[in-house]
Amino acid sequence: MPSNNRRTVLVAAVIVGIGAISLVVVRGQAKKPMALTALDYIEIQQLVNKYSWAIDNCTNNGYDYADLFTPDGIFYWGVGARKSVGREQLAEAAGGGKTGCVKLTQATPGKPLQTHLALNLVIEPTPEGAIGKTYLVYPGVEGIAGDPTHAGHVGGYQDVYVKTANGWRFKSRLHVFPPLVTGTVKDFENLPAPARPGGTPPAGAGAR
Repeated sequence: MPSNNRRTVLVAAVIVGIGAISLVVVRGQAKKPMALTALDYIEIQQLVNKYSWAIDNCTNNGYDYADLFTPDGIFYWGVGARKSVGREQLAEAAGGGKTGCVKLTQATPGKPLQTHLALNLVIEPTPEGAIGKTYLVYPGVEGIAGDPTHAGHVGGYQDVYVKTANGWRFKSRLHVFPPLVTGTVKDFENLPAPARPGGTPPAGAGAR
């Protein structure tokens, strides 16, 4: 082979080798978490607070609750593979939807709707946005507690947040029942039933 051709082949081989090494290095680098500002943290906290108000009061027939999620957002019920996906199913999960807020008409002084308290919020940045976790507590209404899944400290929420053109939204929210630890759950689709007797929500129950 002429010397010029050898040099050409050698240069080409070196270039290919450098490219391959660069590709491996790039692929090996983990994406850096998004740099969250103080305003981002405040807005995510407000999103979490709005969740409780929207689901407790079923405002706008549950669609205020649904609009806290992305259009393809998911609420995982924390039991088996049950989940609500997209705006219509999420509005229904809040007790509303196209047929209106039935749960508001079913509440009585002796069996009031239990209110949600999402406490001790921890937010962590990710490359795609942020994740979060909170305790979930039902304090009771004027001394009246709810059923086993609506009384006291009932696990918590494990969240994925993304920043959209309309602000921060839930990409997903999982209700984590005890004895699972909120923030550690990896498999959202195959969760055991809650540990306490009577803890599995009935099919017609609203989101927790």
